[in-house]
Amino acid sequence: MRAATFASMQLDTLRQRLRALGALPLHEQRVLRDWVLGRPRDQGRRRPNDFLPLPLRTALPALDAELRAMARLVSTHPGADGSARLLVGLADGQMVESVLLPRDGLCVSSQVGCAVGCQFCMTGRDGLLRQVTSGEIIAQVVLARSLRAVKKVVFMGMGEPAHNLDNVLEAIDLLGTEGNIGHKNLVFSTVGDTRAFARLAQARVKPALALSLHTTKAALRETLLPRAPRLTPEQLVEAGEAYARLTGYPVQYQWTLLEGINDGADEMDGIVRLLKGKYAVLNMIPYNTIADLAFRRPSWEQARAIAHALHRRGVLTKLRDSAGQDVDGGCGQLRARAEAPERRGIAIKRL
Repeated sequence: MRAATFASMQLDTLRQRLRALGALPLHEQRVLRDWVLGRPRDQGRRRPNDFLPLPLRTALPALDAELRAMARLVSTHPGADGSARLLVGLADGQMVESVLLPRDGLCVSSQVGCAVGCQFCMTGRDGLLRQVTSGEIIAQVVLARSLRAVKKVVFMGMGEPAHNLDNVLEAIDLLGTEGNIGHKNLVFSTVGDTRAFARLAQARVKPALALSLHTTKAALRETLLPRAPRLTPEQLVEAGEAYARLTGYPVQYQWTLLEGINDGADEMDGIVRLLKGKYAVLNMIPYNTIADLAFRRPSWEQARAIAHALHRRGVLTKLRDSAGQDVDGGCGQLRARAEAPERRGIAIKRL
């Protein structure tokens, strides 16, 4: 099987291939675990690879090469905060972005492009190009683990995870069972989709939930997130609260702070009304500037004052800076520059 064909498949297809090579469940588990942990096949074991069936053992070198081909590092962009934006090439020539986060975190992409079309986001400007398979999601984690430890994976990169639900949940299941990542350290981020809430609640591995809120005003949310499900902020929080009580993990509500748009006193009152007393954390992230968009990033002092005021009013608020701000590496920006560097007058260093 050629690498390009292999790279487009789901984890379930990989499992079928292993079984066709004679793998029993414990053999399949071992091969998948070694891959997702990024460790050599014979590391730390008394038994060498001859524990595996001969056809599988014979196929392993070619199999490992195909797995490595699923995601390759195109360029890396370290930030001053210890993060690093990674431009990742897929076998068909498409590119996505992953982000190494401080404290052993990793942000992965679930789609090439995005159909939601958030007005302040670079990723959705070209629409959805294709889904990222479950294998390619895991390959992003494996690539990151070749660079540093990964103990937390957040699905907050390019794409809307709820629009690629089967692949994302398949990857989450493997990360939570064989990938040595605690379930609460797997974070599913979405603009809100009732199908996603139902599937997450039934999953064997239940990740933590992050919901893109951004405003407490239904009409403004429809403008900022034009193709998000038509849930009001109240309905979104209600669904989030039900999931939080089911799992015991607080919901992380995401709020991209846009100067003059969602930073007023009326929005702060709305946040208190919606989130006070809820099992929730508000992640407030000042807008990551994109040169040709009209949105503006508020000053850090202004953002800090807003966060402190909300905290005093009973809403647990964490002020976060978008990783990659100092390298102009917000979601979609690296890919856009790589796709058309001559148009933007920016050169990137390829590895």
